[in-house]
Amino acid sequence: MTSGQEGAATLPRFNIVVVGLAAALISLLLLREFAGIIGPLFLALNLMITGYPVHTWLVRKGTPSWLSATVVSLTVFAVLVAIVVGLIWSVSEMVGLLPQYSEQFTALYQQVVDLALSWGFEPAAITNIFSSLDPTRVLSAATSVLSGASGTVGIIGIVVAAIVFLAMDTPGMERRIGMISLTRSRIAVAMGSFATGVRRYWLVTTIFGLIVAGLDGIALAFMGVPLVLVWALFSFLTNYIPNIGFVIGLIPPAVVALFANGWQSALLVVVVYSVLNFVVQSIIQPRFTGESVGVTPTTSFVSLLLWSAVLGGMGTLLALPLTLLVKSLVIDSDPNARWVNALIAVDPKDAEAEPGDRSLG
Repeated sequence: MTSGQEGAATLPRFNIVVVGLAAALISLLLLREFAGIIGPLFLALNLMITGYPVHTWLVRKGTPSWLSATVVSLTVFAVLVAIVVGLIWSVSEMVGLLPQYSEQFTALYQQVVDLALSWGFEPAAITNIFSSLDPTRVLSAATSVLSGASGTVGIIGIVVAAIVFLAMDTPGMERRIGMISLTRSRIAVAMGSFATGVRRYWLVTTIFGLIVAGLDGIALAFMGVPLVLVWALFSFLTNYIPNIGFVIGLIPPAVVALFANGWQSALLVVVVYSVLNFVVQSIIQPRFTGESVGVTPTTSFVSLLLWSAVLGGMGTLLALPLTLLVKSLVIDSDPNARWVNALIAVDPKDAEAEPGDRSLG
């Protein structure tokens, strides 16, 4: 054993943990520094991985590899354009609708102030509390926020460029992974596990997002809430945000129902959305997404907070795929780290090292 190996073997566990945490913190800070590049690149990678089975299927059917890669990239482009157009349309519809309810908002604001005064609050205190809730100011802020959402289209340039270059690399990707498996079998297996999990995650999330959006749209139509198609599309898009996407998709239609039809309609919207979310997104969907990502709900929520702090809005969308990447490459591929799965994995049996790993660990 060399002196370097002896030093590593005798290094206190506390020092190893501290060094590991410091390295993780530095990595997260670097990711945050380059979030505007890394986020779109990782999104493009996710899209191409999800479409890769189409490439392999076309190749098996006799299609030239370069042509099948082109078909996959064009398909990804089409999906991306459809999402962006839908997002811009829904935001513009919301922005156009808000000013129509300024009078209702003013009346509601005054009712809340009068109610607070009737409960014995001091007028000066009421003024201080509600000064920031001036109706025109709130509506103006909401309009500017919704209008600014369309600015995210700027990331599409990076995503498109990344997809083009990834499409060029697609024909030789299988051979490259095969070469990696010859010398780094665990890494190759981890990469394959990540790719499979990412495909399953996006497929399951899309299917259940469509189901929930359809049910929400039908319910809103029966309740007579304006802009049913907008809220259904918004519900579908926010479904890609784990844990809190339901709340984000609920607030706009509930507020519009409050202004358009009264508090009873708004309460009914909240109840219907909550029931559908509990049944579909909290009971049925996790049985499928949990198998694809393989982490507990608590880990999913913590990952949402972490990656949104590191990558901003893009981090909320990519939180679970990023967690899956770290889990596959850092934890699952290392026999000495697999014990972490006992805490974060849906199936604690993932903490058990494979027979071949036990002899190597």
